[in-house]
Amino acid sequence: MHLSRNVTELLKMIKFEHTLFALPFAYLGAFIGGGVPTLPQTLWIALAMFGARTAAMCFNRLVDTDFDALNPRTRMRSLPAGKLSRRFVIQFTAFSVALLLYSAFRLNLLCLLLAPLAVGIIFFYSFTKRFTWLSHVFLGLSLAIAPMGGWLGVGGKLTPVAWLLAGIVGLWVAGFDIIYACQDTEFDRRHHLYSLPQRIGVGPALAVSAFLHFLMTILLLALYWYVGLGNITLVGVLVTCILIGYEHWIVRPSDLSRIDAAFFTINGIVSILLFLAIGLDLALIR
Repeated sequence: MHLSRNVTELLKMIKFEHTLFALPFAYLGAFIGGGVPTLPQTLWIALAMFGARTAAMCFNRLVDTDFDALNPRTRMRSLPAGKLSRRFVIQFTAFSVALLLYSAFRLNLLCLLLAPLAVGIIFFYSFTKRFTWLSHVFLGLSLAIAPMGGWLGVGGKLTPVAWLLAGIVGLWVAGFDIIYACQDTEFDRRHHLYSLPQRIGVGPALAVSAFLHFLMTILLLALYWYVGLGNITLVGVLVTCILIGYEHWIVRPSDLSRIDAAFFTINGIVSILLFLAIGLDLALIR
């Protein structure tokens, strides 16, 4: 019972449901890179994604516990509030890394060989706010691994399209992470943490976020052209632009109250929308 309660609290701490952000892109990488994955491949990709994201989130919460305890927005998170022990979170982090490595092994040897590099990247991100305002880019890089992992898991080797898909995810994530960071601008300044809003202000940072999302749209259109996708993808890209435009419209320098809606709800919809649109087009092409 105690273990069950701890696991439930941990899944709440890492916002398990938001694994949704990257998982559709991992499957897109698989679909474009090697076709429809087999049932075992589908399972191991999902478990690898769960292991990677859970390890990353647990490690981030461990590294940031002291700062989370000082921040009014985060002081009730599981670790600073004493709802979970550091020992349990460390153990679950180790379990998650092991799950990632084993899942990579079950996919193919190349995935296994590259999995430690992926772990290094996602763990390194947690330290970047201590020394660079490019921390948002490092988070984008961390999630850009998802489509490349799915691609390698089924296709076995990377092509230019894989890097294009990774670029789409990286720009998308970096852009919405800048939005999310706006709510901690003053806290970051007081505690010497780095972020783009802390460095240049909320208004200019939101403009940079919009520009990154514009570049994401350009890459989406390049993907459409390069792969030879159809009208379903074009509609998906159009709706994505509308959703991201709405995201930027509801978050303004003078009103950050709707950041959660922008960060969680809209981005979850975007990932599923692009997965369905591109996936359906790929099914029709093949």
